[in-house]
Amino acid sequence: MDTLRGIDVHRAAALCTDVLRSRIDQSWERPVPGLELNVAQVAAHVAQVCLWYAIDLATGPTETSVVSLSTDPDAPPADVLRSLGAHAALLAAVIDDPTGDGPERRGFHPFGTADPAGFAAMACDELLVHGDDMARAFGVDVEPPDDLCRAVLERLFPWVDSSTPAWPTLRWANGRAALGDTPPPTRWSWHAAPLDEWDGRPPPLWQLAPEP
Repeated sequence: MDTLRGIDVHRAAALCTDVLRSRIDQSWERPVPGLELNVAQVAAHVAQVCLWYAIDLATGPTETSVVSLSTDPDAPPADVLRSLGAHAALLAAVIDDPTGDGPERRGFHPFGTADPAGFAAMACDELLVHGDDMARAFGVDVEPPDDLCRAVLERLFPWVDSSTPAWPTLRWANGRAALGDTPPPTRWSWHAAPLDEWDGRPPPLWQLAPEP
């Protein structure tokens, strides 16, 4: 996969929403393992992030401080789920917008001024990793497509060894689990800007746990 696009956001969103749709009648107040949030709060967070990304990319590289967005986690689960799917679809449309400035478009993000592929990668990471978080709250395992995990990993974490299995490595890079004998990072960030702007080093926020 040369670059991530709107279709990849749709793929990641489908995995995330399928997990939630099949458990729409169960309690979404159950805690998510490893996070101080419940399922409804994580789902609302992902929905809100996708909407923010769409606005950030459409607005340009200057931070948008005049817009206030929120997704209500206390709304009925069906409404939160519908918002998540709608906001992911909106972001995918903005990423692929043929009337925009093409791949040269940039939008604000604190981890680097991202291009459309960068926003697609960040959204996929949010949808895949948080989708897995919520699935685990329901006692379910997910296995996202290898090619999608690999593309997200190589785009956002270019300093990470990509020779290991893609999905476990993506979870590890996001601080979710150890990778073999290597503990997950205690602090992490993405490379959001285009890869040709990467300086070849992990970012300052990237920090692995000390060796025992």
